[in-house]
Amino acid sequence: MEQKKIIYIADDEENIREVIKTFLESEGYSVTAFENGDLLLDTFKRSGCDLVILDVMMPGSNGFVICTEIRKLSTVPIIMLTARDSDLDYATGLSLGSDDYFTKPFSAMSLVMRVKSIFRRIEFEKQNAGFTEEDARELQFGDIVIDTKGKSVKLGGQEVLLTPNEYDLLKYLIEKNDQAVSRDELLESIWGYNTEIETRATDDTVRRLRKKIENSNVVIEAVWGFGFRLKVRERNG
Repeated sequence: MEQKKIIYIADDEENIREVIKTFLESEGYSVTAFENGDLLLDTFKRSGCDLVILDVMMPGSNGFVICTEIRKLSTVPIIMLTARDSDLDYATGLSLGSDDYFTKPFSAMSLVMRVKSIFRRIEFEKQNAGFTEEDARELQFGDIVIDTKGKSVKLGGQEVLLTPNEYDLLKYLIEKNDQAVSRDELLESIWGYNTEIETRATDDTVRRLRKKIENSNVVIEAVWGFGFRLKVRERNG
């Protein structure tokens, strides 16, 4: 019998904690809820879990701090919750290593769907983890080179540090060459989300990736109403 996935939640609002806990437990997950991030972190250090849900604004250490501390210990998936819908919060949470972001108020069922999608993606990656030397290859587009075995990216010979989602997104776009790729295709292929799930994960990741490769001759073009594609821009002079 498959062991239940263990989920930790930290939110200082009891009603939110309990609603999320109830919905997740109804789907067969084992859930422990904490009233602040410090309690969650203490428990995590003693006994890990399969996924963490963190509120940003909490008494004591905020969600960003807890996310940073967990990332020093583990690559466990982390979903951030916030009452503030700002680009800065999105960028901060995702750049610190969280896997996704929810802005309050949100549907508990949407959160459950997102959790399921993350676990599906992890399972898919495990099933495709039989990586051999023959599979390893070098991808190049413009002045960007990807070593698929080492999962490293170089721009003009200098390594660029990318989060796993940024790496997967860039690799996927390079593999598609200069074809336009829809947001729905990216969500399903990289995040494992069903297309009915509303998320800004794609746009946020593209925004951060653009910043990291701004000195490249490769640009991520938006295809209006559809998605994105890579292009090599001509250098003037």
